[in-house]
Amino acid sequence: MRRACPALLSATLLSTTLFIAPAHADRLDDALLEEMKRRHVPGLSVLVMKDGKVIKEKGYGLANVEHKVPVTPQTVFQSGSVGKTFTAALILLLEKDGKLTLDDPVSRHLPGTPAAWEKITIRHLLSHTSGLGDPYEIIDFRKDYTDEELAALEATVPLRFAPGEKWAYSNMGYHLLGFIANRAGGKFYGDQLRERVFTPLGMSTRVISEAEIIPHRAAGYEWKGGALRNQSWVAPRLNTTADGSLYLTARDLLRWDQALYGDKILDARLRSASFTPAKLNDGSNAPYGYGWFVDTVKGRRHISHGGAWQGFRAQLCRYVDDKLTVVVLANSDSARPSKFADMVAAHYVPALFDAPAKAIPDPDPALTAQVREAMASMAAGKAPAGANTELGVKLTPAVLARVVEALGETGKLRSVELLSRKEEAAGRRLRYRFGYDNENLLVSLSVDKDGKFNKFNFSPE
Repeated sequence: MRRACPALLSATLLSTTLFIAPAHADRLDDALLEEMKRRHVPGLSVLVMKDGKVIKEKGYGLANVEHKVPVTPQTVFQSGSVGKTFTAALILLLEKDGKLTLDDPVSRHLPGTPAAWEKITIRHLLSHTSGLGDPYEIIDFRKDYTDEELAALEATVPLRFAPGEKWAYSNMGYHLLGFIANRAGGKFYGDQLRERVFTPLGMSTRVISEAEIIPHRAAGYEWKGGALRNQSWVAPRLNTTADGSLYLTARDLLRWDQALYGDKILDARLRSASFTPAKLNDGSNAPYGYGWFVDTVKGRRHISHGGAWQGFRAQLCRYVDDKLTVVVLANSDSARPSKFADMVAAHYVPALFDAPAKAIPDPDPALTAQVREAMASMAAGKAPAGANTELGVKLTPAVLARVVEALGETGKLRSVELLSRKEEAAGRRLRYRFGYDNENLLVSLSVDKDGKFNKFNFSPE
């Protein structure tokens, strides 16, 4: 499953032989290596550009554990959903060519779509406001689906909401964008990207092919049951979908980042559209433009995307007001690339990050006790008793399995601190710090007027 970032979402540390430390590690190197060890990450590639100059480009650990091959700046990783940034760019280029418009209904380019999709447009797909879900609970990862077969399977997944009503990340939407690009552009979307983006920018990026010989290709790994394992196998065609199925290096992503400051690929109009938050039907902003998460950090613009797929994790962060770019590529499903990226960004621009939040007095210990019980339930693979209908629907067995996996490495719970509490018309929002033996988690949730949990997310501090 390709995702932007992990949220609502007795282990033995890897032998130190898996981590090749630089001869003269600095403070940042030490912190990265320690986080790698704690997260069971064999290999990491980091690249940092500040004010137009590369100030760090380094590989850590192993690209291939079995052969003890170290990570270098040339190591090729998988992109995960960072690849969505390229798919979105291609759709915008096809719009500029007059091959489609963003307000075209999906049905105009994909015949046989269900009636429920009638009001879904290409614009909705680009911004994850379509209401489409994901088919991962019914998909057979060992079957080579044709475009038509995969689209037909996905057509059976019920809509989450009316198009434009809400924002919800959907890999399915980007599958469909790839199918649309294939038809509108007259050839496979990957070939179009090679001709229109990768080759002009001097990038080695390409669609995944496990059969071909790929120099410097890293192996992907999963941490399962306290042991490192090779990535799970999926059918070759599922490694070619447009939601993020690319091979690339950290330097490739830097070339892409730099191109987005000029007109070589996307002109000013298309770049502005890409980095502008989408509008929902009620006039509020989504956290996403066209292929990019868009937010601010300490009042500074932050344009980013993460990715996760088949034993790989990736993060591209663009602090455009600070002229700071951070690229992180990892070859483990247990990596938290956003945590690595934050560590790197904070090292070079400390003003971007606040000190850890301080606890505040807790006016409702009974509610906090319910939150503790909810986390314990999810750690055991069960939906919390206090979840409302909307949250209960989201907590599918597959989602709960990922939560169990994520919480399995944290250790024993030692403390719970309330960090913020805000009363709203619809209920209240709260944020806690859960202190475990091996990690602190920030837990954000909202409670509706009936006292039921309607949102529940957690992430590493």
